[in-house]
Amino acid sequence: MTRLIVGPFNRVEGDLEVKLEIEDGRVHAARVVSTLYRGFERMLVGKVPDDALVYAPRICGICSVSQSVAAAKALAAAAGIEPVQNGSLAANLVHATENVADHLTHFYLFFMPDFARTAYATHTWHDDVVDRFKAVTGSATREMLAARAQFMQIMGLLAGKWPHTLSIQPGGTTRSVSAHELARLSAILAGFRRFLQTRLFGDSLERIATLSSGAELEAWADGRRSRASDFRLFLHVSRELELEHLGRGYDRFMSYGAYTTPSGSLFAKGIFADGGVATFSTEGISEDLTHAWYDSLAMVERPTEGTTVADVSRGQAYSWCKAPRLGGEVMEVGAIARQVISQHPLICDLVMRSGGNVHSRVVARLLEIALVVLAMERWVREIDPGESFCGHGKVPQTADGVGLTEAARGSLGHWLRVRNGKIENYQIIAPTTWNFSPRDGAGQPGALEKALVGAPVCEGETEPVSVQHIVRSFDPCLVCTVH
Repeated sequence: MTRLIVGPFNRVEGDLEVKLEIEDGRVHAARVVSTLYRGFERMLVGKVPDDALVYAPRICGICSVSQSVAAAKALAAAAGIEPVQNGSLAANLVHATENVADHLTHFYLFFMPDFARTAYATHTWHDDVVDRFKAVTGSATREMLAARAQFMQIMGLLAGKWPHTLSIQPGGTTRSVSAHELARLSAILAGFRRFLQTRLFGDSLERIATLSSGAELEAWADGRRSRASDFRLFLHVSRELELEHLGRGYDRFMSYGAYTTPSGSLFAKGIFADGGVATFSTEGISEDLTHAWYDSLAMVERPTEGTTVADVSRGQAYSWCKAPRLGGEVMEVGAIARQVISQHPLICDLVMRSGGNVHSRVVARLLEIALVVLAMERWVREIDPGESFCGHGKVPQTADGVGLTEAARGSLGHWLRVRNGKIENYQIIAPTTWNFSPRDGAGQPGALEKALVGAPVCEGETEPVSVQHIVRSFDPCLVCTVH
């Protein structure tokens, strides 16, 4: 058995390395190491509750709105505030803009450039991938960044700035929207739709959203040449490299539900395990500290009682990431989790056929772009510019609140405790904390650690391409992980 340390990974938000044990040309075991401590949870102790809206977004520069939404929801729960309809719709638009932009950036800048490597030079599709996706010189980068910049103008209209907006509040959003601004939002979405339909998908959003099975997806991909759209090119690459057989995890998924309004949510809350969807309670969530560099009287803590006390002397530890579990089980989170729990037929079929893997994670992420942009168009139409955008209330001197949302990368939760008018405890479990967790006290590997087992490693590889694909299929954000 040989050992290999891969990292630090580039094109990843934060610091990551992966320690591999390799036997007979395949990964036998993996340990995922989050190498940085930041301590935002400690910073918030002693602050007034509303300060969470200022500090939490600064955990991350690429998913700061998700942190804002979770913090606002925790404060709303503590204060007993119900967001008004307009505020929920505007907050959803701001949040969705960030999440869709993240999905787009991941596909074009973080994931697809790996297939332009010289290791794939003998494949028939390699020249097309180099032309479209090679870092810096690929034509897709220029087109995507221009479309993304135009799309992000939604953030300027509704949130004032990005990242670290202060517009998301417990009762809604701080800025009302006029009728002519609604027209401008619709125009921005129409322009973004054109890019998606001509370059990413090569088909209407409605058609992508209604693909219902793996067989239908393959037939759709074969309906035109692979170069006709970037999604088709990915599907062609994925089929030839058999990415559906790479990076399978536990096939246990969780979602907190996403884009809620008083009339319901776009994506459902629940878990998927043993081939079916079920409800769950957050009371079953705990964090195991056995292999994390933290000190605690208890090695398993519920987030309501969680601690974040650094201790680099712990001999068993190998990561700054804790190990969250639901009922003691590892859960995978992300777009694939949201879509299988919402019972989208395409993702359900892919998961039932070959589980959560590199192929199904990327397909779920791109499908979600189509689904969310269609919902954004609807939310703009539903806003009533004559009505209020924010409800008001005050957090009591003693209160508790939980804020649950879905970032691009998966389930994000904030747990807040207020005593004597100040924050006594604040705990956060981020999506990549779920996916990139270390082993727990029972020796159970985290989701990525499990997914890496069996990955092929060719002789002489120091940065195995299979490992790169698996890691990037989760779209990690390590700065959130070690908040």
